[in-house]
Amino acid sequence: MLKINLLPIRQLQRQAGARNELFSFVACFILILLILGAISMVQANKASAIQTEITRLNQEKQTYDKILAEIKKLEADKKELENKISIIIQLKTDSSLTVHVLDEVARKLDSTRIWLTAFDQQGGSLSLKGIALDNKTIAEFMNSLDASDFISDVNLSDSLLTKVAGQDLKAFSLQCAVATPTEKTAKTTQQKK
Repeated sequence: MLKINLLPIRQLQRQAGARNELFSFVACFILILLILGAISMVQANKASAIQTEITRLNQEKQTYDKILAEIKKLEADKKELENKISIIIQLKTDSSLTVHVLDEVARKLDSTRIWLTAFDQQGGSLSLKGIALDNKTIAEFMNSLDASDFISDVNLSDSLLTKVAGQDLKAFSLQCAVATPTEKTAKTTQQKK
């Protein structure tokens, strides 16, 4: 009887199968590495393009920053000029108001019975100090001031008996509010003149 040894063939087949599996595994591994390398290159190109875009945008931003700084400077200059203009307008209004108030006080003053010793206007308030012959003269002066278009809220702060040149006279202090009248009231005042 013949004996055939099949063991080496099976072993050779197993070794060939193992070799084929190893080649398949190595081929798959190399394929995966190639795919990952390709993806890495694509991502690197995208990152490079994005970095280039960021650099370009930063340069563009710097040019806009200069323009923005100039705009902010112009806005600050504009605000400063507007403040100066409003101050000039306020000064014109206040100076014309002071002239009108002085005129009103001078016209309402009876120089034979009452004399002013102090006149102080601060913004919208007026302080008057003076000497009068009697209380009636002070009251008449207060009423005539209160009837003015430019002066209102006339209040007597104090009234004291004082001697001037041997005569008993009344020293007084008045507090008033001053304001520019409306156009209608101003026209009425001009028509009265």
